[in-house]
Amino acid sequence: MKIESNTYLKCPPDDYWPADSASWFSIPEGLDAGKKIFFYDHVVGEGAPEATIVLVHGNPESSYTFRHIRDALLESGQAVRIIAMDHVGFGLSDQATFEMVDMHHSNNLLQLVRHLDLEAVTLVVHDWGGPIGIGAFSQEPARVRNLLVMNTTIFPMPDDGLTYGNYPISWLSWSITPKIVPDILWGGVAGYVVSHASPQGTVRFLSNIGRYLLLHGAGLIRSGTPEYVWSEALRPAMNAKSSKRNVLQTPHWGHGYRYVDAVYGEQNNHAYYRAMQETVPKVWGPEGQNIQACGYFGQWDPCGKDSVIRQWCAALPQMADEIHKFPDVGHFIEEYKGREMAGSILRMNGLST
Repeated sequence: MKIESNTYLKCPPDDYWPADSASWFSIPEGLDAGKKIFFYDHVVGEGAPEATIVLVHGNPESSYTFRHIRDALLESGQAVRIIAMDHVGFGLSDQATFEMVDMHHSNNLLQLVRHLDLEAVTLVVHDWGGPIGIGAFSQEPARVRNLLVMNTTIFPMPDDGLTYGNYPISWLSWSITPKIVPDILWGGVAGYVVSHASPQGTVRFLSNIGRYLLLHGAGLIRSGTPEYVWSEALRPAMNAKSSKRNVLQTPHWGHGYRYVDAVYGEQNNHAYYRAMQETVPKVWGPEGQNIQACGYFGQWDPCGKDSVIRQWCAALPQMADEIHKFPDVGHFIEEYKGREMAGSILRMNGLST
């Protein structure tokens, strides 16, 4: 199939999307008007789908990060509709032309949701996909039936335990890596961290990051691999800068963040976060739609710690009985627990696993 964007990811794996389901959506409005977003829209099983599942990725990923969840849903044979997209600057979508954060991607996603007129959605979000997906759907909350969150938050990040100021290494935190790694090598960081997020010591982590920086710089990460997907899409300088901007935001996760973009000037998402934090408990909590909610958390990660989980349960008390914690898994939990999450998605929709 011809790729309809200017992505650098020219050789995606054969299983990047389910057969005959790839599409590109031209964004009609906003700062990214005219850019194309890749998405797939695939129906599994016979008859009308009994569930619509929307998978929203974070940074530095793409829709391919949900392949294990997707494949388990495909194997189930249940009649479901699966939709996943690549944000601008990631995967098979158009390259970024400014430094984008969650509120920009959310605006693009909401336009796609309205275009597809999605209803009774099971919203599945990871990492910055949490603020992106929830930010979009909380503006039209009646579209959502169920919510599954994994290693993400929309609330002010608590300062206890692991934070993005002391993780994964106390003296080399995630939040300062964009200041150290040049744009041209940033894809190498992505190539390692997404697919290799298990708990590990400092020596192993640094040696492997260094190896992937060199492999990416030399163009030697083997095509068709997950590591190639994460790294190659970030080869353009502005894609790398946009990805890095999300990392620079991590110390302010949930508090709001202000920065100056070279193209559009000051960007400020404080109001964006306040709106989500006020809206979600009201519209999706017990006094609102009382949607079903589920959480998966790899706890070798600030977004997986117990204080973050308590914030989710305070906002959506119905989530408390569906919390799944994994101390031996890091931030990119979907790389390890996809089959289990697919089972939760089916159960929330009253379907057998």
